[in-house]
Amino acid sequence: MANLKAIRDRISTVKNTKKITEAMRLVAAAKVRRAQEQVLSTRPFADRLAQVLYGLQARLRFEEADLPLLRQREVKKVALLVVTGDRGLCGAYNSNVIRRAEERSKELQATGIDYTFVLVGRKAIQYFQRREQPIDATYSNLEQIPTAEEASNIGDELLSLFLSDTVDRVELIYTRFLSLVSSRPVIQTLLPLDPQGLEVSDDEIFRLTTRGGQFEVEREQVTRTPQAMASDMIFEQNPVQILDALLPLYLNNQLLRSLQESAASELAARMTAMNNASENASELIGTLTLTYNKARQAAITQELLEVVGGAEALN
Repeated sequence: MANLKAIRDRISTVKNTKKITEAMRLVAAAKVRRAQEQVLSTRPFADRLAQVLYGLQARLRFEEADLPLLRQREVKKVALLVVTGDRGLCGAYNSNVIRRAEERSKELQATGIDYTFVLVGRKAIQYFQRREQPIDATYSNLEQIPTAEEASNIGDELLSLFLSDTVDRVELIYTRFLSLVSSRPVIQTLLPLDPQGLEVSDDEIFRLTTRGGQFEVEREQVTRTPQAMASDMIFEQNPVQILDALLPLYLNNQLLRSLQESAASELAARMTAMNNASENASELIGTLTLTYNKARQAAITQELLEVVGGAEALN
């Protein structure tokens, strides 16, 4: 009987755990939808900024514009901006980004290039602080759905490092959102800005939908047709000065987009992890229920044998 009680308690515990993991999955799904809405709401500004940059690019050659953010110089030190989450329970999301950052730091060290970290998320901060790695700035407790203000604060720190010649290049390591079950850590050079990277190109947005009671992601290709500025347009300022003012906005927009992708990847990883945990809980409940029924049948059989044996002894 003591064994049966232990099994019943275990089944009750697993059922409670399943309720928690299922609730966490639904919360993550709701936040993925919010991330999707934010991507859509920030797109008009990104499109307009890209159009203006394209028009300026058509009016002047970026190679001839002597601007600090476009200036290439000998790379002696690199700032690695690593974007992770503040919490766990999201599968291998954080460990994949951290592993890629470590690999990149070793690659730079092997070529004789110094590096420093700019860390976003408590997981990366705790990991690299324990290993006494060079850290220039840290950011944690950001909104679950990133905001333009947070991207601007990080961008100001990166601009300060680059323009003061503290670092010669800034690289971003974040997780690109592919699907609810797939994401990939990638490296992107943020500074100096590459003129080729300012071209208007096809983009993608994701939409979280449900089909057959299951969440899935639909990716939509967005084609932007570049429109050159009118040839008779008169600039009140020198186009180079306008470009100098717009490039920091472009950098912040790139940062915001990467933070949004990372947030969506983290939430999708948490959805997948909690879904797997719920399924495992269901399987465990089934196994424990079967074990409980077998033990109960054995106990009943044992009691019947004892009753029959006692009756025969009396006769």
